Amino acid sequence: MLNIGVQTKNVVNDTHPEEGFAMLKRAGFSCADFSLNSYLSNTSLYQSERNEFFDRSVQELEHYFAPHKQGAEASGITINQMHMPYPVYVPKADRELNDYLWNQVAQKSMAVCAFFGCPYIVIHGFKLVRFLGSEEQEWRETARFIDSIAPLAKEMGITICIENLYDSIGGHLVEGPCCNARKAAERIDQFNERYGAEVLGFCFDTGHANIAGIDFERFITTLGSRLKVLHIHDNDGVSDLHQIPFTFTKTRENLASTDWDGFVRGLKKIRFDGALSFETAPVLTAFPKPMKQDVLGFIANIGRYLAEESFFE
Repeated sequence: MLNIGVQTKNVVNDTHPEEGFAMLKRAGFSCADFSLNSYLSNTSLYQSERNEFFDRSVQELEHYFAPHKQGAEASGITINQMHMPYPVYVPKADRELNDYLWNQVAQKSMAVCAFFGCPYIVIHGFKLVRFLGSEEQEWRETARFIDSIAPLAKEMGITICIENLYDSIGGHLVEGPCCNARKAAERIDQFNERYGAEVLGFCFDTGHANIAGIDFERFITTLGSRLKVLHIHDNDGVSDLHQIPFTFTKTRENLASTDWDGFVRGLKKIRFDGALSFETAPVLTAFPKPMKQDVLGFIANIGRYLAEESFFE
């Protein structure tokens, strides 16, 4: 049976992290996606603003997160993946901010990942098509960034995972970086062959794929074993809502907005043996606080259903 995981955001706090991890365990989760990106928000970065969290040294960051690590271990929760703060490049920001993101935030994020013993860290590719003119040039800049942390990944035994994204043009959501599975597979193979290690993998995001109209089954089967982690959540096909799977329909006949059948078929075909990890943190603020445990339990139950459906012999 596959492991079931969920984001730590809106569950695990810095004051008493052990309580949040215990809540995840009670809900039925065995692993967690550590929300490192919540410590330096994308909304601030897009405004060219930053806080001082990553000004800490690596040793200070390890000290800061020691209670989280202890709390996870005490509850029997494995930190199986985490999300690097994003974006790591802001097109209209000054050089000082981008140098900080590249040389401080990214490098220290890798150190935190290693501190947790976490095998996967998800990054966002650069959204630069409108600035550079082509997807190939956009990828070259993302690849240059990956090359800056790949030696650390090899040394620390971490796999960096690129993620299928969407972009916004004129108020419309369209395909963003890493939405071509064939190109992604080729690029991952090239990186790993060059480094002689599995430094690069893929994170499939169901919500982003739904917005971009991606064929789930074909995309997943094209990636094959390169698919390492998942971001599972639902939306209406229009906005990136990060809601509970099966909660949006296209018609009154209750035809799901998201192709969950194709998702399951794809996982089964590639014999996916990672974690079914939910990226549904916003849901927890929509329900009354006393219902948080029940909502987490419901999400975990959906995970168990998906695990049973995608089980392979």
